Amino acid sequence: MISVVAGTFNILHDGHKELIRKAFEVGDEILIGVTSDRMSCSGRNETVPFYMRKRELEIFLSETKKPWRIMEIDDIYGPKELMDKAEILVVSEETFENGLTVNEERKSRGIKPMELYTIPMAKASDGSKISSSCIMEGKYGRNGKIDTIDIAVGSANRVKVEAVRTVLERIYGDVRVTAVDVDSGVPPQPSEGDTRKGAVNRAKSALGSHDMSFGIEAGVFETEDGLYDIQYCAVLDKTGVLSVGMGSGFRYPDDISELVREGYTVGDAVKKARGDSDIGKKQGAIGILSDGLMDRKSLTEQSVLAAMIPRMKNYNGRK
Repeated sequence: MISVVAGTFNILHDGHKELIRKAFEVGDEILIGVTSDRMSCSGRNETVPFYMRKRELEIFLSETKKPWRIMEIDDIYGPKELMDKAEILVVSEETFENGLTVNEERKSRGIKPMELYTIPMAKASDGSKISSSCIMEGKYGRNGKIDTIDIAVGSANRVKVEAVRTVLERIYGDVRVTAVDVDSGVPPQPSEGDTRKGAVNRAKSALGSHDMSFGIEAGVFETEDGLYDIQYCAVLDKTGVLSVGMGSGFRYPDDISELVREGYTVGDAVKKARGDSDIGKKQGAIGILSDGLMDRKSLTEQSVLAAMIPRMKNYNGRK
């Protein structure tokens, strides 16, 4: 039997995981519908790009034994060529009405309604239902726990915020992360020394009452063989200790480099040279230039981890 579960999965949390586990329990094949960027933006102030949401699911599902498939959906009905074969739909109490609507549409076309399995809403430690929006606001971590390390990221850029979350969860386990929109204090297209300065400025501006803050800035650097992109991450904690790290650099193609030298930002230069109209919500310049072999979040994670190395327990130089 084919079972289906669907959602936006902005932040893959414990409630989502219970839904997915139930779909694997009751089905022999599993379809996971993930809302497109267009659909996910409807009625929400902020969303995580589709490629990042899909990748989180792929990692979570990587050790499952039953066959599964992720499908991008633009409405609650999903692609008919896949959905019409499904026999079970797993929903939460919150999305039960959507399940009824989907079945009514199936009946109108002569397709047998799916059996609905309803899962209770997972609860946060404050008694409220766990939601991606509250996790994104920094109210609690993805498991609903409030009493955990409190992290701030000096940017409203969701790629930077989620890169910090991914790395800090690997180090500390439970974290809650708040995006703080601050000014970097450097030009829109930083270069050379302004890059590190911008990262440090962001970390300092974002700290407030948080346990730790992160500032991330990518800049361009002229070298003997061309123009390079290098990303800095600065980490500041409430005791005043600052650590800084860098990600791996890469050289821009000559056509993009020339546009940047003429005054374009890297984003605008890539759009002009490669014709990409929505680089911010996709995999970034690195995704386009590497043919998808690396994306912005993976690149950002490198600088975040590098900045955390002096704080790791096995670092000999730790003070």
